[in-house]
Amino acid sequence: MVVALLVPGDPLDPRRVDPHFAAEAGSARDAGAGVARIDHDALLRGDACAAVARVPRGLGRVFYRGWMIPSPDYRALDAALRDRGVELVTSPDAYARAHELPGWYAVFRELTPVSVWLPLAPATMPDTGELAALAAGLPPGAAVVKDWVKSRKYEWDTACFVPDLADTAHLTGVAEAFVRGQDEFLTGGVVLRAYEDFTGTEARVWWVRGEPVLVTPHPDTPEALAEPEIGADVRAAVAELDVAFVTTDLALRADGRWRVVEVGDGQVSDRAAGVAPELLLEPLLMP
Repeated sequence: MVVALLVPGDPLDPRRVDPHFAAEAGSARDAGAGVARIDHDALLRGDACAAVARVPRGLGRVFYRGWMIPSPDYRALDAALRDRGVELVTSPDAYARAHELPGWYAVFRELTPVSVWLPLAPATMPDTGELAALAAGLPPGAAVVKDWVKSRKYEWDTACFVPDLADTAHLTGVAEAFVRGQDEFLTGGVVLRAYEDFTGTEARVWWVRGEPVLVTPHPDTPEALAEPEIGADVRAAVAELDVAFVTTDLALRADGRWRVVEVGDGQVSDRAAGVAPELLLEPLLMP
């Protein structure tokens, strides 16, 4: 049975698809799938009913391909769609499990850098004592600061990388800069991840119903395609996560082992420029 596709509407003209996802919408139509638009801005304003007003009733089962959605808003989207006889293939619980690090970390623990986290509301600064206690859960040495979904790696020295966790003053400064930078978009709280020395570029592996259907460059390096080893341990972890559509970003560590740098819900994972949309949409929508 063909699955339909939900995409964001263009904020400047809601009758059209957001230009960033227009090629994917076109590919879905070419594959014979239904396509419907949601109002992403309305959803994030808390008006899920308005967000789905253009979705045809009874559309059936759907995947979303669009901008990131906070987990509470995704749950609201799911409820509003169900009122219209539309079902997201990825449930709200499954979405949170793949989208947020605390949801996927236990399954991938042996395959990814050691991580610890501290729940925080946006604009709430962690104090030095809290961060020192958190850092005690990591091996000595360097670490990376992020939240449950995003880092600020483009501000590597000031809001991301901590050269030595024993320097709690520097750790606090980096964590505070990160929280300030994320502002209202801080998701979940602060995460500390043990630093691992990776060589080369990351590869993004797209999984549909437990199978790796596509390997692409990471969107940050669209010109560089790595060829990762997708081992049985990664396959087993994806199967245990039990989410219909996920991504794993893999990178080669300096010791020659491929590691999982990040896991994401495939619905909100960006597709690198130059990757033909049908390579992803056909296996996704034509089970």
